[in-house]
Amino acid sequence: MRDAQFDSAGNGGRRYDLLRARIGQQLPWVAVHGITTHRLRHTTLTWVERRFGYGVARAYAGHTDRRGPATTTYIKADLPAVATALVALTAQPHPLVPAMEHLTRSRAPTGGIC
Repeated sequence: MRDAQFDSAGNGGRRYDLLRARIGQQLPWVAVHGITTHRLRHTTLTWVERRFGYGVARAYAGHTDRRGPATTTYIKADLPAVATALVALTAQPHPLVPAMEHLTRSRAPTGGIC
């Protein structure tokens, strides 16, 4: 079953079908429970929002549109803030994040979200 949100993004649904199949091979519970790429994206963005705030989650998701409540005009995140969220999520270094900064700014357990 394809994820309609990603089909319309111009990348083609087949790419996401293959990605989901590869993830399911590595993590059998993904295939068993029918976890979609949309669900993975939703879960990741929820995690980022709860730990780093709405502005960082919007930027992490690539949302740059101006639609929505007027307050979203003032909620912004810079690239280093998004990189810090990525470091906390993956437990991998990033050149925009100084070495231990993610440990003080994040409430993530050691090793990312898994």
